Amino acid sequence: MARPSENSGVVNLIGVGTTISGDVTSSGDIRVDGTLKGSINTKGKVVVGSTGIVEGDVVCQNADISGELKAKISVSELLALKSTAKLDGDIVTNKLAIEPGATFSGSCSMGAVIKDIKDAGKQEVQKQEKSA
Repeated sequence: MARPSENSGVVNLIGVGTTISGDVTSSGDIRVDGTLKGSINTKGKVVVGSTGIVEGDVVCQNADISGELKAKISVSELLALKSTAKLDGDIVTNKLAIEPGATFSGSCSMGAVIKDIKDAGKQEVQKQEKSA
């Protein structure tokens, strides 16, 4: 059973037939059943329903994807790709669950906290600069 987040009562919904262009920032959960052309940044959970389409980067704590995602997704805990999910982009997550039928095209980095992955990239650049 999932732990309730601090803002478990707050759910932001982009409904079927709705199209939003722009970035969304929230401390609560976000559900997309319509179309979002922009990024999502939340401390909560992101759910992309089977009719949902997101064309922009996603940063969140947990995510359940049943619809389409066309960008990079960074999840600090669990990313679940449901059987109807179509993900075209890169994944950075601690844990990954993929149901049979889901499609994924891109790269995947797992097992490290997002902050650690970003720090490792900076350290690698510094090493390359020193050796040059």
